[in-house]
Amino acid sequence: MTVRAILALILACAALPAMAQTAAKPAKPAKPAATAPAADPVVARVNGTEIRRSDIVELMRSLPAQAQQQPLEKLYPAVLDQMVRTLLVSQAAHKQKLQDDPEVKKRMALISDQVMADAYVQHLLQKDITDQKLQARYDKYVKDAPPREEINARHILLANEADAKAVIADLNKGADFAKLASEKTTDPAGKSSGGDLGYFTKDEMVPEFADVAFKLKKGEFTQTPVKTQFGWHVIKLEDRRTAKPPTFEQMKPQLANEMSREIVAERVKELSSSAKIEVYNMDGSKPTAAAPATPNAPAAAAPDNGAPTLAPATKEDATPTLAPATKQ
Repeated sequence: MTVRAILALILACAALPAMAQTAAKPAKPAKPAATAPAADPVVARVNGTEIRRSDIVELMRSLPAQAQQQPLEKLYPAVLDQMVRTLLVSQAAHKQKLQDDPEVKKRMALISDQVMADAYVQHLLQKDITDQKLQARYDKYVKDAPPREEINARHILLANEADAKAVIADLNKGADFAKLASEKTTDPAGKSSGGDLGYFTKDEMVPEFADVAFKLKKGEFTQTPVKTQFGWHVIKLEDRRTAKPPTFEQMKPQLANEMSREIVAERVKELSSSAKIEVYNMDGSKPTAAAPATPNAPAAAAPDNGAPTLAPATKEDATPTLAPATKQ
């Protein structure tokens, strides 16, 4: 099996065990080292089958966006090890002639369809998504977005209500909020920052905390402990201002993702309108009521790595936090 075929399998079945990534062609003999381009050296051989640097780079493109930000040198050992192990297992599968197994052939056909669909999507988006279009979308977002208020607050997190009330009593006697936060808060970050949470908008905090914090006046602190899932809080408002809109570079990935969904959904709609689509029940029988030819939900979604796909999106619940994202 060729490394390119292995790579396609890994990209299409990243969530499957390595042994599920068998392929349909026998391995080709390794090319002489002298013919390898200097910019794309051979980085491993497994029973004569070459793995090149470009294969490693291509596989990294399938990783989540956060992982892709890591230097190639850092991820190289793990990615290469994955490719070597996958190739070893694939070669063993070929020795057992599993490529001729009907079930394997069926799975390979499904993988082939997904690879072709993803390639089509990428080709479509490369042509239709440009910086000029993204900039225009960003300008409209900034124009239409209502101004948002953000505040700068400090907090002291306590384990129980009694401790929180004791802190409020100390503050009413003139104690310094930042000093008390460094001494008494159970929030590790707050010990070094004096409880400073920086600037944040209302939707960046859990509701119980945000509702109280945004009602405070500048310089005011809560006279009643605020309970959240994290514990009991004493909150002080330091400042209030109108939030600046995110920059184009900050918004660019989100804008590209939105545009990708719209473009692919529209294209699938066009393809569906000219296709003959027949949908049956799980037992193969005809449905009693006419079923829609295509789902009403958007046909395209973008996974963590930002690569558009035809797979449905999964909406995950946001994790509550008291640490706003760092503004750049």
